[in-house]
Amino acid sequence: MKILLINGANLNLLGTREPEKYGSITLKDIESSVVSLGKELGADVDVFQSNHEGEIVEKIQASKNVYDGILINAGGYTHTSVVIRDAIAAVNIPTVEIHMTNIHSREEFRHTSLLSGVCAAQVVGFKEQSYTLALQGLVNYLK
Repeated sequence: MKILLINGANLNLLGTREPEKYGSITLKDIESSVVSLGKELGADVDVFQSNHEGEIVEKIQASKNVYDGILINAGGYTHTSVVIRDAIAAVNIPTVEIHMTNIHSREEFRHTSLLSGVCAAQVVGFKEQSYTLALQGLVNYLK
């Protein structure tokens, strides 16, 4: 089983970005724990991060016939990117949307996810555990 973890804009700043919301854990730490848990669950996890919408779209498009599932924290692109949504829909790979904070209890503009309608599930509000919960759910879904 092969899974792709995609992180979007500003997630490379985890550890220093708004620690009151996101904690002090770094993206590298999160990626390491997801990759490790993937091994335990029998899944190979590749990681990718970009601050550029087009690079994320290209990575999703290139995942067709390569990955069995996708985990994505698109960051702010969640609320604005029709093209990321369209890429997820086009590749037809089970995808789980991830957010460290509960986007539904934050600013109103964050309440709407353009991605959720083309994703198998959404995990929000568990800080860095959102990632491992999403991976566990996706692996179970794929089995």
